[in-house]
Amino acid sequence: MLLYMSQSQGATSTPQHSVSVAGVVVREDGRLLAIRRADNGTWELPGGVLELDETPEAGVVREVLEETGIHVEVDELTGVYKNTTRGIVALVFRCKPSGGTERTSAESTAVEWLTQEQISERMSEVYAIRLLDALDGAGPHVRSHDGKHLIPAR
Repeated sequence: MLLYMSQSQGATSTPQHSVSVAGVVVREDGRLLAIRRADNGTWELPGGVLELDETPEAGVVREVLEETGIHVEVDELTGVYKNTTRGIVALVFRCKPSGGTERTSAESTAVEWLTQEQISERMSEVYAIRLLDALDGAGPHVRSHDGKHLIPAR
């Protein structure tokens, strides 16, 4: 689960960021693994906060397994996304499933393999773009958003 880590202590404080990881898990038939979050009911990629002592790749393997029951192998980094409102930097990796069985967790109320069309219907733009970026082969992409809308690159 993503947590807000920044502290407002005046103009002289150094901003702090939380680093999260997420997996774009692509099945052989092209379907993509997604979860409906337990805390807010939105559809997103499985993922969460990176632990201090783990690599980004190990973190995404752990988070996907914890939230979905699916074991994955990490292929490559496909994007870096910053939520400018919450101070979260998300590293997104394309992965392939390597075992396990879909199940929900304390953090997910649904786990489904969705088509690209279903992703566009169910996810907000700032999360759907992460999946689409992972599939286009032109990454890694670097994007920012305010939690609701993408911020155009300058």
